[in-house]
Amino acid sequence: MSIPILLDCDPGHDDAIAILLALASPELELLGLTTVAGNQTLEKTTANALRVLELVGRGDVPVAVGADRPLVREREIAADVHGDTGLDGPDLPPPRGEPVAQAAVEFLAERIAPGVVLVATGPLTNVAHLLDHARPDRIVLMGGAIGEGNRTPAAEFNIWVDPEAAARVFASGIDVTMIGLDVTHQAVVGSAGVEELRGVGRVGSVVAELLDFYGRFHRRRYPDLDGSPLHDPVAVATVARPELLDLRPARVAVDLGEQSRGRTNVDWRGRGAPDPNHTVALGIDADAFRRLVVERIASFG
Repeated sequence: MSIPILLDCDPGHDDAIAILLALASPELELLGLTTVAGNQTLEKTTANALRVLELVGRGDVPVAVGADRPLVREREIAADVHGDTGLDGPDLPPPRGEPVAQAAVEFLAERIAPGVVLVATGPLTNVAHLLDHARPDRIVLMGGAIGEGNRTPAAEFNIWVDPEAAARVFASGIDVTMIGLDVTHQAVVGSAGVEELRGVGRVGSVVAELLDFYGRFHRRRYPDLDGSPLHDPVAVATVARPELLDLRPARVAVDLGEQSRGRTNVDWRGRGAPDPNHTVALGIDADAFRRLVVERIASFG
């Protein structure tokens, strides 16, 4: 039986590939998408979610619009990484469809049920608001880091954008699996993988063009990486193929101070409180993950 998921996202190059991976994975049933401001403004992330679904003929998947700014802080976007549209690179047409009339939190609350996994790949603003209305059994999120951040030396972008929302989610008592930079920087698609994707049909060609653009930023920032880390698809793969990851129990708390804003303080060695409250990813079978992405994208033809 497939696992039902809801995907809260801010597309974004890697979010777009995460959406495609979810749609192409028989282990999963994608019940809907919700959007949040993050990689770009809410208007653009919502348009991008619709564009990606329409690319593969899945405009039937509902999209609901969420928060346009963090709980208490000023909005920050990542145009330096994702470009003016949030999906710079391929020439994707404007969306034909529209989001549903329901706001994201109401949409999610109606669909949260036993067994449904909430996968969050953007800032956690929508998820924090959702906790006033419904409590998912499990949240798998892309965010945080045990070691170095990517927005600041201390913090990963999604957590840094809305640390108050992240702190609320991690303190909620819900079963949270954190997919941080420590593992996503192992999940890299290099030039050979990009060329392989370019040869597996129209959707593969679009993904290759996304990675061409996305990779230019990563080559400047991380010259030791041979390609682009696929952050958000790892969160989807964690639900579909958990055996690919090294997952450990841990305690996680979010720093709300200014100098270390958004840092995820992760104890997976039992140095503090004895009862881990979450799970963190430490490693991934990178070759198997790359094969999974290419095979699933190729399935669109």
